[in-house]
Amino acid sequence: MASLRGKRRNQGTDYWPGFVDAMATLLLVIIFLLSIFMLAQFFLSQQLSGRDTVLNRLNAQISELTELLALERANSGELEDTISGLQASLGDATAERDRLLGLLDSSSGDAEAAGGRAARLENLLDDERQVSQRALAQVELLNQQIAALRRQIAAANAALEAAEAKESESQAKIASLGKRLNAALVQRVQELSRYRSDFFGRLREILSQRSDIRVVGDRFVFQSEVLFSSGSEEVNPAGTVELDKLAEAILELSAQVPEEINWVLRVDGHTDARPLSGTGRLRNNWELSAARAISVVRYLIDKGVDPKRLVAAGFGEFQPLEEGESPEALARNRRIELKLTER
Repeated sequence: MASLRGKRRNQGTDYWPGFVDAMATLLLVIIFLLSIFMLAQFFLSQQLSGRDTVLNRLNAQISELTELLALERANSGELEDTISGLQASLGDATAERDRLLGLLDSSSGDAEAAGGRAARLENLLDDERQVSQRALAQVELLNQQIAALRRQIAAANAALEAAEAKESESQAKIASLGKRLNAALVQRVQELSRYRSDFFGRLREILSQRSDIRVVGDRFVFQSEVLFSSGSEEVNPAGTVELDKLAEAILELSAQVPEEINWVLRVDGHTDARPLSGTGRLRNNWELSAARAISVVRYLIDKGVDPKRLVAAGFGEFQPLEEGESPEALARNRRIELKLTER
C-alpha cells in the first residue's frame, strides 16, 4: 500500500503545501477576527459603562435642576402674590389719600390733622414702592435663574442625544462583528462537512465488499454481528479486521483535518427490542449498547487513535431503524453507528 501511495504522489501534482498554506492563512484570519471581536467587546463595554455613568450623572443633575426650578417657581408665585397685595394696598392708600385731600379742601379745621395723615400715607406709599421695587428685582433675578436652568437642561438633553447616537453606533459595530463571526462558524461547519464526506468515502472504499456495513444519512453503520457475538460486548476476531480498517481511515483523517477544527468521532451502540436474560454481567440493553460502544472506542485507542477524538454512547433499543419484530428488522436495529461531528 505504501508503494502504491508513493506512485500516486509521483504521478500527480502535490497539492498538500498549497492546502497547508491556505489553511494556515484561514487560521490567521479567524484568529485576527476573533481578536478584533474581543477588543471591540472590551472597548464597547468600557464605552457603555462610561455612558451609563454619564447618563446617571445627567439624570441626577436634571432631577436637581427640576426641583430647583419648581422651588423657584413657587417662590416666584409667592412674590407675585405679595406684589399683588402691595399693589392693592397702594391702590387703597391712594384712594385714602384722595379722600383725605378732599376732606382737607372741604374742612380747613381738620387741615393739620389731614396733612399729618397725608404725610404718613405718603411715607407708607414710599415704603410700599420700595418693597414693590425689591420684589420686582427678585422676580427679574428669578427669571434669569430660570433661563440659566433652561440652558442647562438643553445642554443635558444634547448630551443625552449624543450618548444615544454613540450607543446606536456601538450596537451597529457589535452586529457587524456578530455577522462576521457567524460567517466564520458557518465556514468551519462546511469544512467539517467536507472532511466527513471524504472520511465516509474512504470508509466506503475500504469496506465496500461488505453488505452489512452501509451509510445511513450522516452516519456509517456496522451491523452488530460484524463486530460482536450474540449478547457479548467483546469484539470478535472478524470484527477486529474491520476495526483495523476503520482505525486506518481515522488516522488518515486526523492527519488531514487542521487542528483548529475540533472534531470527534461518536460511536453509538444500538440493540434490538428483545430483553436480555438479566442473569449475566450485563442486565439490560442499555448496558449492552453502551458496553459495545466503549469496546469499539477502546480498540480504536489501542490502534493509535487519539482518545480526545472519540466519544462512546449507548442508546439501547430506543432508536430503531426499522419497526417490527421480524428477524430482518431486529438485525437491522442491532448496530454500531459512527458519526463525525464537532465537539
